[in-house]
Order: sequence, then structure tokens, then C-alpha cells
Amino acid sequence: MMQRSKITTLTEFIIRRQSEYPHAKGALTRLLNDIATAAKIVNREINAAGLVDILGSIGSENIQGETQKKLDVFANETFITALKGGGECCAIASEENEKVISFRDDFSELGKYVIAIDPLDGSSNIDANVSIGTIFSIYRRVTEVGGGTEDDLLQPGINLAAAGYVIYGSSTMLVYSTGKGVNGFTLDPSVGIFCLSHPDMHFPEKANIYSINEGNYIYFPEGVKQYLKYCQKDDPESFRPYTSRYIGSLVSDFHRNLIKGGIFLYPGTAKKPEGKLRLLYECNPIAFLAEHAGGKASNGQKRILEIEPKGLHQRSPFFVGPRWMVEKVEGFLREAGENN
Repeated sequence: MMQRSKITTLTEFIIRRQSEYPHAKGALTRLLNDIATAAKIVNREINAAGLVDILGSIGSENIQGETQKKLDVFANETFITALKGGGECCAIASEENEKVISFRDDFSELGKYVIAIDPLDGSSNIDANVSIGTIFSIYRRVTEVGGGTEDDLLQPGINLAAAGYVIYGSSTMLVYSTGKGVNGFTLDPSVGIFCLSHPDMHFPEKANIYSINEGNYIYFPEGVKQYLKYCQKDDPESFRPYTSRYIGSLVSDFHRNLIKGGIFLYPGTAKKPEGKLRLLYECNPIAFLAEHAGGKASNGQKRILEIEPKGLHQRSPFFVGPRWMVEKVEGFLREAGENN
């Protein structure tokens, strides 16, 4: 009889890493477990969405001007409740809320961390049963007393303590990094536990996927247009033409490209020069993961993690994937004399 290899749970993995890296304190361990707990609750509702009255919009818009879905609101409230109740987080910046949510009760106001979060990325795909996700960034607070403030959250990505995402798809996975590699955990629904399934994740050396909304081609910068033409040329030695794959959910597109090898592009356009993706809770966490998986993330000119944020909902052009693919895009943008 074949013996099963030992399964490592998320909790076991985090505790082991804490012992290997003494600077990783228990507070961060508990915070990551709080995020995992909230993700399980959100996953349960997503899996039952077609059976209960949680699909569709609620008839209002969030701060981004986007129609809020019922699951958007549920996910946002679930993560806020879990993080406030855990006591390790003193403030949250969410895509769904205009201002910082500061925890000023005696239990949470002394938390050592703040979190920027997109509770349900790709929510426009909810009604079509397409993979969606949660993206989170964890920073150490810079203020000393009271609940967290905007100053705690307006930090460049190079200050991240940890970042990750949860993808709710054919299986549910939590992928995160504390700066020591990127590791993926798949939820075993039979016991409700995240188990290590993708250790030490890296972009494959051979990559031939590009992900972009080509419906916006007419509005793209010239350098991006030239890069897309490069991707579509026949050159077997460089694995071209590349394959175009675009889901419309950052988590889903990035996760596929991390597994299979490819670049994700969301440039600024003539209509939206600053792009669409938010720096704090979309670009920074994905950039952090990309760099620790051997890749690169750029706004076309500058390293994403070095951008100084000016506002909670600041946007940025975004190019992320294997280092050589991102540098190729940057080269085309430079040749075209464009800054994004």
C-alpha cells in the first residue's frame, strides 16, 4: 500500500517559518491565520452563491464608482470583522471604503500591523461563475499609539511585511510571502484546512503568455502597441507567437501566469493615463509576490515597490511577470519615448 506523504498545513508552515526566522513575530503568524479564517468564510459563500440570495448588485457604488456586488459587501465585512477581532491589526484600507477603517477599541488599537485589502478582486465576474480573489498587503504600523491612521498605510511597497492573495476557483488557494519565498496552500474542503501544495513558487524560465485587455488597444501607448506586435510575431526560438490569455481578474490572471509563465499588462491609456489598478491593495502586493518569485513589476518606467503613495486609492499602470518579459515592455516604452 502506498503511503501518503506528510501534509503540511498553513498553520504548521507559518509556525515553522517563525522558528527558522526569529524576527518573524507571533503577531504576524496570528494575523495570517485571521486572513485564512476569513477567506474560508468567503469561500463558503462563493461556493453557495447560486443557491442563496447573494448574487447580483446591491444598487450602490463603492468609492471607485464601481457597482457593488452583494458578495463584495459580504467579503469586505467578513475580513474587517476577522481582522478587528484578531487584535493584531489596528487599521484597514479597503477598496470598498473611502477612508481608513481605524480600530480604536482597547483590544485592537495597539495592533502592530495595518492591512490594505481588495476583499473581492474581479467581482464583475461573480455572476458568470469565473474565478475571483482576495488581495492583501500587510505593513508594520509607523504611528505609536491609538488606532492606525492613513500615515500607517501610505507606505511604499518596499516596506511590506507580507502580502498575498486568495484565489477562489476550481480549488481555493492562499498564496503568500513574508519576503522568504512564495508558497501556495490549497484548501481541503473536507476538513477546512489550507495545506501546502505549491512550495517555493517561481515563474517558469520558458514563458509564452501575455495577458491584457486588447479591446482597449486603440487607447494604448505606442510602446505597448509595439510590444503586442512583437508578442504576435512568429519566432520559435523565442517561443513566439505568444498565447493571449485574459480573464479580467488580476488574481486569476497573475496566478495562471505565475504557474504557467507569462506577463500581465494593464497600462495607462488615453482615457485613463494612470491606469485602473490601485497601488496599495492591488499593484504592491502582487509586485511583492512577483519579485520573491523571481519576477519583476513596473509601471513601465519605475519599480512598483518604490513608488511613494499619495492616496489610499491611487492608481498606477502595471506590468508584472518574469523579469525579462517586463524589461522587454519597458524597452519598447523607452524607444517610443513614453513614461508609462
